[in-house]
Amino acid sequence: MKHFFISYNSQDKQWAEWIAWTLEEAGYTAVIQAWDFRPGGNFVLDMQRASAECEKTIAVLSANYLQSEYAQSEWSAAFAGDPLSLKRKLIPVRVGVCKPEGVLKTVVYVDLVGVTEPALAKQRVLDALKARAKPDQEPTFPGAVPTRERTEPEPVAFPPTEKVAAKAEPEPQPQPRRPLPVLKSFQFDVITVNARVLESDRRKGQFFTEDLGGRIGLELVAIPSGRFLMGSPTKEGWDYEQPQHWVTLPPFFMGKYPVTQAQWRAVAALPKRKLDLAPDPSYFKGSKRPVEQVSWDKAVEFCDRLSQRTGRAYRLPSEAEWEYACRAGTTTSFHFGEVLMTSLANYNGRSIYSIYSKKLTVESRDQTTDVGTFPANAFGLYDMHGNVWEWCLDYWHSNYQGAPTDGSAWIADGDSKYRLLRGGSWDYVPRDCRSAIRLRYMLDLHSNDSGFRVVCHAT
Repeated sequence: MKHFFISYNSQDKQWAEWIAWTLEEAGYTAVIQAWDFRPGGNFVLDMQRASAECEKTIAVLSANYLQSEYAQSEWSAAFAGDPLSLKRKLIPVRVGVCKPEGVLKTVVYVDLVGVTEPALAKQRVLDALKARAKPDQEPTFPGAVPTRERTEPEPVAFPPTEKVAAKAEPEPQPQPRRPLPVLKSFQFDVITVNARVLESDRRKGQFFTEDLGGRIGLELVAIPSGRFLMGSPTKEGWDYEQPQHWVTLPPFFMGKYPVTQAQWRAVAALPKRKLDLAPDPSYFKGSKRPVEQVSWDKAVEFCDRLSQRTGRAYRLPSEAEWEYACRAGTTTSFHFGEVLMTSLANYNGRSIYSIYSKKLTVESRDQTTDVGTFPANAFGLYDMHGNVWEWCLDYWHSNYQGAPTDGSAWIADGDSKYRLLRGGSWDYVPRDCRSAIRLRYMLDLHSNDSGFRVVCHAT
């Protein structure tokens, strides 16, 4: 008995053949009309026989498929053999924008709509065939507060520390501004996880590109003005993510991706402002991977050099700007919803976050990935959850009591020795990759899971 019968509409033949090829390359057996139904046979009888002789049916969903009477008989036969979907005899794979109705609406499907990377699509298909996604090793205990401390003793400050604190570094001063370039439009798919169903929505955004030289560009996405509830509700996060409070922000531009290693090298070659910048500091190498092992003060130097080159005032985002941009109008734990999946972000997938993640979270990549590998949020920003932590301007404060409500960086009071990182990284569990998560870190230290992205004013 073969493993899978591929049910599809003729207009989705290319998708069906790709799925069949993927399955057979992974060691499964598949029956597909394009390969196995030979001239001279009875099409209807061959289809019925193939469906009956295979353990499961993969339905290649599209608007054309759902309107086809032949296709309906194929998936209906599979569903009739398992009406409660306990044995998963019917596995839908959505390849075109469509909304399954009736009994198909109740069956969880694999969503390939908007997926442009073959490796990601293949991963989604093969992951869906696993009976269980229990990790190979014990998940990381989620109760520890994600705070890093310097391991070596603190040096004794002289003059006394309170005088040093009074001379804490000021926020970098903006450079003279020049007009923004003409904005261009781009389209992207936004993925939302509703329970275990992935829904895709096509969106549009605007951006401009800074020329860094050497055919290297840095894309800045327009973030609209707005008001949002910053922080996490009591039952979701840590005490230092509370209390929730309303923040109103003007429009601004933010890097579409974390700064890449290619972009870092281009700016590191520009004239020095205050600090030297090593051209290749990252542990995980790759021009399209995010730069890491960059301290807060080196990230500020990057912004200063970029500002000097472009005539526009670049800086690190405030915490409020970062969270507002990450949420992009959502109020859930992640901008994808209440569930984080390894097909949507690069994080430590050996741990779970929600009741649904037990079946969806299956792996840990244990390194950074190229920026833009995973879907964007509703503002068109990529890698806001996982990959690398991202530096913000603010001093560390143990909670949001007295926090600014205008989106500005919170550099009054607080602990000036520490700055903020947001977003989680490749080696952190889902709970530590939420939209509201905050991590404090010494401003002059660095790690192979910490990077940054830049912002500039919209006017």
